[in-house]
Amino acid sequence: MSDCNRTMEDVKTLLQSTWINREDPRDKRKLYDAWADTYEQDCTMMNYRAPQLAVDFLSEHFSGNPEEALVLDVACGSGWVANEMAELGFKNFEGVDGSQGMLDLAAKTGLYKDLRLALLGPEPLPAQPGVFDVVIIVGGLDAGFAPVSVVRELCNAAKPGGFICMSRGDHSGRPAEDYKAELDRELRLMEQEGLWTPVGTKRTDRYMEDPHVDTKGLKEGPKPELFISGTAYLFKKSKQ
Repeated sequence: MSDCNRTMEDVKTLLQSTWINREDPRDKRKLYDAWADTYEQDCTMMNYRAPQLAVDFLSEHFSGNPEEALVLDVACGSGWVANEMAELGFKNFEGVDGSQGMLDLAAKTGLYKDLRLALLGPEPLPAQPGVFDVVIIVGGLDAGFAPVSVVRELCNAAKPGGFICMSRGDHSGRPAEDYKAELDRELRLMEQEGLWTPVGTKRTDRYMEDPHVDTKGLKEGPKPELFISGTAYLFKKSKQ
């Protein structure tokens, strides 16, 4: 089937495959390399709103000069987040992703000063510590993707007083629920350790269409919830 004939059900099947073989990051890398060319059009079809959610929430609290801010875009994918931020005046981006296919697309945006390939978790975050005004990760915090331990690396990359912005969807299933519980514990622990202070969270009940809901042939009866919810988190790194 050609990409122009791809249907919503085709995209849902593809998205569901990203939750298969969670334990091997190399499988995830291969999947995203193959998916890169249609990634944005497919996610748009699914009403994926994570980049806008995170960037809008960040912009509500960022009081510096965006043209001078150094931004680390983690799990940068095709450069979607950087494009959203560029519309608000941000100009200086460095990106990290586990897929070379995605990095090739990000390079075509012309927005990044540097792009680095790394599988978060198995490999350390390849970023200079303590220099970024903004560190942002959108969509990478889930079971089978970046482990919870990565949030400490995000904080380490930010400069004192810098922002760490994260967004994730509330996907169904025990692995996703366990991941969220572990993430919440880690976020609180890092606050208790004085590494950062929470600025706030912003929730939406329409983070993206639920790829696990089969709407094909639905005509009568109660309709299932078609969207999953999601949250943007914003922290400020401590200056001590």
